[in-house]
Amino acid sequence: METGKHKMDQLLTEEQKQFRQSVRSFVEKEVIPAAQEMDERGEFPRALFQRCAANGYFALRYPESVGGMDADFLTYCLMMEEIARGSLSLGAVVAMQTLMGTDLVFRFGTDEHRQRLLAPALRGEKIGAIAMTEPDFGSDLGGITTRAIQKDGGWEIHGRKMWITSATVADFFTVAAKTDPEAGFKGIDFFLVEKERAGARVGRKIEKMGVRASETSELILEHVQVPAENMLGKQGAGFKSLGDILCQIRVMTGALALGLGEAALKSSIKYSNERVQSGQTIANYQAIAHKIAEMGTRLEAARALVYQAAKDIDAGAKDVKLASMTKLFATEVANFIADECTRIHGSYGFAMEYDAQRYYRDARFLLYGGGTSEVLRNVISKAMGVPESRK
Repeated sequence: METGKHKMDQLLTEEQKQFRQSVRSFVEKEVIPAAQEMDERGEFPRALFQRCAANGYFALRYPESVGGMDADFLTYCLMMEEIARGSLSLGAVVAMQTLMGTDLVFRFGTDEHRQRLLAPALRGEKIGAIAMTEPDFGSDLGGITTRAIQKDGGWEIHGRKMWITSATVADFFTVAAKTDPEAGFKGIDFFLVEKERAGARVGRKIEKMGVRASETSELILEHVQVPAENMLGKQGAGFKSLGDILCQIRVMTGALALGLGEAALKSSIKYSNERVQSGQTIANYQAIAHKIAEMGTRLEAARALVYQAAKDIDAGAKDVKLASMTKLFATEVANFIADECTRIHGSYGFAMEYDAQRYYRDARFLLYGGGTSEVLRNVISKAMGVPESRK
C-alpha cells in the first residue's frame, strides 16, 4: 500500500475524492507546518480554527436550513481523517465544534438558539462544547452527580464537570445533568448553558501529555439558572438523544485514528529510507520492513471499517456493534502504529525534534472519548449475545 492511495477509495464518489484532496492540500500547506509549534505552545489554535471555519468545515454535516452544507457522513469522516493527519489537536477541536458541541443544539434548541448560537458557530464566530464527564464519573455516565432542579419555571443546575474540550474558549455548553437522580441513565438530560450565565465558570486548565493545543478544562456550575426552553429535548430522553449520535462519535473517532496512523506510517517509511546503519538504509532490514508491512495492513483494515461504518450511517443504519468495533479497532491500530513509529526511529523516536514522539503522545487521546476500549468490548460482546453481567 502506498500512503495516500487506498483500496477503499473505490467506495468514494468523485466529489468525495475531490473534497478530500482539497482538505489534504489545506493540511499540507497550513496545518502540518504549524503542528509542532501548536503542540509546544499548548494553546487553542485560533488562527487555524478560523481557517477551518472559512473553508466551511464546521458547517459540513449540517443541513442548508441552518447554514450548513448538507454533506453526508462519509464526507465528514474524510475531512476529519485529513485534519488529524496534520494535527490531532486541531482534529479534536474541529470534532467538538462540528459534532459533540453543537449537535444537540441543532436538534433540540429553539429557533432562537439556532439563529443566535448555532449559525454563528458554523461560521466560527462562536464556540460550542459538551460537558458530560465529571471528576469521579467518566465511562459511568449514569453515575453523574450534577443536578438540574426545576425552579421558578426553569432549571437550576449545580455540579462540576471535568475534561471539557474547548471549555477555555467556549461561548456555550451542552451540559449533562440529572433531573431524576434515582433513574440512572434515564434520569439524564441535557441543558444549554451559555458562558455568561451567573454561576458558570471555567476552572483550571488540565495540562495533558498529548493533543496539547486542544485546551481541556473543568467547568464549575454553581446554582446556574436557565429557562425551561434550555432543556435540549424532552425530560428523561437525554441519554437516548446522546445515543442517537454516539455511533457517529465513535466512527468519527475512528476517522481521527486513521489520520494519525497515516501520518505515523508515512513518517516511519520516510525515516527508514533515510536512516543508514551498517552501510545500508534500515528499510533494507527485514525486521523494519515487516513492521511497516504490519502497520500498513492494520491501517488499511481500520480504514475499511471506518468507511463502511460511515456509509452505513449515511444509509440510515444505527449499528451500535459496528460503530463500537470501528472505534475499538481503529484507535488501537493508531496506538500500535504510533508505538512502532517510535521503535523504527530508535532513540530519535524519543527526541522532541521528531514528530514520532508527538504521534505517540497524541494517540493516547483516541482511547478515551466515545468509550474506552474496555467499555467498547463490553458493548460488542453484549451485541454478540454474551450475558451482560460481568465482574
